[in-house]
Amino acid sequence: MIKYMGTKNKEDGSVLYVFIINGLHKEIREGALKQHPGCYEALPATAKARISANRLWLSKA
Repeated sequence: MIKYMGTKNKEDGSVLYVFIINGLHKEIREGALKQHPGCYEALPATAKARISANRLWLSKA
């Protein structure tokens, strides 16, 4: 079971996505979402839109 709990901003400006995965609290970086099956799908549309905007910005650089 995967439940999205929210985001957490770190001091360096990066964002961690907070999940409860099988009863355990996990904080996952955006780049590591693919390593945790089901986490990206559990994100709300607003978080997915922010991630796609970040990826678009990175592709222009």
